[in-house]
Amino acid sequence: MAKSSNNKVVLAYSGGLDTSVILPWLKETYGYDVIAFAADLGQQEELTGIKKKAIQSGAVKCIVKDLRKEFVTEYLWPMLKSGAIYENGYLLGTSIARPLIAKHQVLVAQQEGAIGVAHGATGKGNDQVRFELTYMALDPSLKIIAPWKDTRFELTSREAAIEYAKEHNIPIDQSTTKIYSRDRNLWHISHEGAELEDPANEPLDRLFVLSNPVTKAPNKPEYVVIGFEKGIPVSLDGKKIDGVKIIEQLNKIGGKHAVGQADVVENRLVGIKSRGVYETPGGTILVEAHKALETLTLDRETLHYKQQVALKYADLVYNGQWFCKLRNALDAFVDVTQQNVTGSVRMKLYKGRCTPAGIKSPKSLYNTKMASFTMGDEYNPTDATGFIRLFGLQMKVAGAVDKQF
Repeated sequence: MAKSSNNKVVLAYSGGLDTSVILPWLKETYGYDVIAFAADLGQQEELTGIKKKAIQSGAVKCIVKDLRKEFVTEYLWPMLKSGAIYENGYLLGTSIARPLIAKHQVLVAQQEGAIGVAHGATGKGNDQVRFELTYMALDPSLKIIAPWKDTRFELTSREAAIEYAKEHNIPIDQSTTKIYSRDRNLWHISHEGAELEDPANEPLDRLFVLSNPVTKAPNKPEYVVIGFEKGIPVSLDGKKIDGVKIIEQLNKIGGKHAVGQADVVENRLVGIKSRGVYETPGGTILVEAHKALETLTLDRETLHYKQQVALKYADLVYNGQWFCKLRNALDAFVDVTQQNVTGSVRMKLYKGRCTPAGIKSPKSLYNTKMASFTMGDEYNPTDATGFIRLFGLQMKVAGAVDKQF
C-alpha cells in the first residue's frame, strides 16, 4: 500500500450534476486533493469525456475502471441464481451495483495512499448506506466524507447546484439538467422525479430510455432461447456467448417489446416511501427464464425454501449488506440448489410481457407418465387413501373439538 497523504480523498464520480459540484466543493471546503473514480458498469455514452470533465472540475486525477465483466459474474449472476426481487417488483439494478463501485473505490484509495473516500449520495436515500457499509466492511481505517450530511453543504437543490457549477466554471452537459433523476448500468435504468413524485400520475412515454412504451411495441411476438448451466446463463438461441453480451443483446430484444418496465412504490431503508420506474429488459427475461427452469429441476421442498431465502437475499442487496457473512452463507446454499438448474428456456416477448414458451432440461424432475391423467403402473391411487388419512389427522381431531358447523 502506498504511503498515506494528509489531504487525498477518492470520490465516487459519475459525471452527473451532484458529483460534478461536490468535487470542487470538497477541494474548496476541506482543501482535499480529489481523485475522481468512475466505474464502467455499462452506462455507455454517459462516460464519454468523463476524465476531461473531472479534471476541469478540479480533480487531481480521474481513474475509470471497466468493471462490466466483474459486475456480471460476481454480482449479477449470484443475485440471479438467488431469485432476489425486492418487494415483488424491483430487480435491484442500482442496489447491486453500489457495493462493486465502493469496493474498487476503496482499492483506489489504498493504491493512491488516500486518507478517505467520498460519495455524493443524499441523506434521504439508500445509496448512502450502501456506499458506507462497503467502506466500513472493506477498510474501516478510511475516513468517510458525505457532503450531503455536512451542515456546511448548501447545494441541496438542482437549482443551487447548477448555479454553483456556473460560478465555478464546471462543465455541465444537457443530461445533468433533465427533469428525471436516473441511474443506469448494464442491468437497468431507474427513473425518479417529475410526474413520478405523485403516485397518482402515470409515467409519460418520454421517460423510457432502454425500451419502447408498450403502445409502440411490435404487434408480433418474438421468441428467444436462453441456455443455462448450473443456474448461469451461457447461451442465446443455441450460441454460447459471454454474460455481458447476453445482457446487452437481451436488453435490445426485450426493450423493443417493452419488456421489464416496473412502476414501483418501494420502502426505502431509511423509512421513506419512494416511487420509481425501472427498465430492466434483459434482466427481466433472464429472471423469468431462470425461474421457469427451476420449476422443472428443483424438488418441492428445496424450491419453497429457496423462495424464502430469496426474500432475505433481496433485503441484503437492497440494504447494502453485500459484504457480510450471511450473504456468503446464502450463496453457499443457493449454489447447492443450482447444481441441476441446467437446460434451455424459450421465452415469448410480446407487448410488455415475457412468458416461458417451452422448457427443456437433462436434469428435469418432470415425469410425463406420472403427470398424465391416465393411470399407470408408476402410480397407485389407492396409496393416497392412507396418506390423506395421516396427513389430515390433526385437522380431523381439531374439527371434532371445534365443531364449526
